[in-house]
Amino acid sequence: MTNPNPRLRFAPSPTGFLHVGNARAALFNWLEARRAGGEMLLRVEDTDRERSSSELVDNILTSLRWLGLDWDGDIVFQADHLDAHREAALHLLDTGRAYWCDCTSEAVQARAKARGGPPGYDGFCRDRGLPRSDDTALRFRAPDDGTTAFTDLIRGEVSFENKTIEDFVLLRSSGLPVFLLSNAIDDATMGITHVVRGEDHVPGTPKYLLLRDALKLGRPDVFAHLPMLVNEARQKLSKRRDAVSVADFEAQGYLPEAMVNYLALLGWGPKDGVEVRPLGEIVELFRLQDVTSSPAFFDVKKLQAFNADHLRALPAAEFVRRAHPFLTRGQAAVTTLEPLASLVQERVRLLTEVEPMIAFLLDDPVVIDDESWQKAMVKGKAAPEMLAAVTHRLDTLDGWSADAIRAAVEGAAVEAGLVNAEGAAQLSKAQGPVRVATTGRIVGPPLFEALEALGRERTLTRLREAAARL
Repeated sequence: MTNPNPRLRFAPSPTGFLHVGNARAALFNWLEARRAGGEMLLRVEDTDRERSSSELVDNILTSLRWLGLDWDGDIVFQADHLDAHREAALHLLDTGRAYWCDCTSEAVQARAKARGGPPGYDGFCRDRGLPRSDDTALRFRAPDDGTTAFTDLIRGEVSFENKTIEDFVLLRSSGLPVFLLSNAIDDATMGITHVVRGEDHVPGTPKYLLLRDALKLGRPDVFAHLPMLVNEARQKLSKRRDAVSVADFEAQGYLPEAMVNYLALLGWGPKDGVEVRPLGEIVELFRLQDVTSSPAFFDVKKLQAFNADHLRALPAAEFVRRAHPFLTRGQAAVTTLEPLASLVQERVRLLTEVEPMIAFLLDDPVVIDDESWQKAMVKGKAAPEMLAAVTHRLDTLDGWSADAIRAAVEGAAVEAGLVNAEGAAQLSKAQGPVRVATTGRIVGPPLFEALEALGRERTLTRLREAAARL
């Protein structure tokens, strides 16, 4: 990496949402550019007119902005340069490096089957001298011998025998350039020095290089093909099977800084072993050459743990601000959350979990989760006795504070026979019936602070209603 002003690019195809694999590629390009003082350019590869749309472009840009991944200069739209791509292809025709072909995919497959050889195009039209027509595509004439090689920063030396590279299409019969041609030309035009992309592009790299050589465009300084992202079964992530949309993770209440932090660790890791850290530190530590070639497991559970860590690190006021878009009850929920923010943020993994955590303060009567009721009340030990004892003690309590409530609940647990006088450490088991009766759920903010916020009257009413239901 000797180039003092590296240029990297992220080039999404706007045929869907921003996939976490593409987001990881964008991030690694961005990290290297920012660390090395270079530029990260954005190119939208929108040559697939049937599948691309301005709405899909906007969706991808929105996800990039949410992640905090900015870019340098104006966005380049590949469709704006198709004439230049066609002109380059016809230049290859004029110089004998390309030819017209009228083979259909069915004919190519039939010949491959008949010869019993490898699938793919067999050079059938190389020397037929076909003229251009509505039924012909322009193919690149690959070399018959020699090798095409490159050094990959992650994978080392990579070499392909030219005889294994089929004559690939440059222009479709419609006249539209294919991805490989447009990609090679635009990278050269934009001055891209570092090509950082997924390992699925490795087989296409020799074709990319043959095109660059044939057009005398030179070669990038650095190639780095990132490891594949896999699921728990070690299968390549699939949008049909796995959670992969960045926009969906945003909607579920993940923080962008948690997502970026986790994506940075998919194939790379800081040498000090500290995983949860701010983006600024990641920029300083990141090195492309430290990326591994092994597949990286995209573990949603670990991502949730990262998100919980980042949530806990927020100042309470900032936590409330981040939660605001996920509070469906508006200002009432915000006002309710504010005094309990520091307690709630210790117990949620996602921002979508915040409102359910404080719903007991907003609902009247309380909505009781049936699974929690069955666990704490029906299957729990001595639930009626605990409810009776804690109701009596809270009803006669002097003052209404978390500490006083805790003392009352501890005394009720001993009275109900759930905890002996020396067994305060077992208090959590006795809290279940009280928590479900007053908050409706087995999980929530610390019980004593929750009851302090709920108030004496509503607490006692809910305890008596739960006892009557039992």
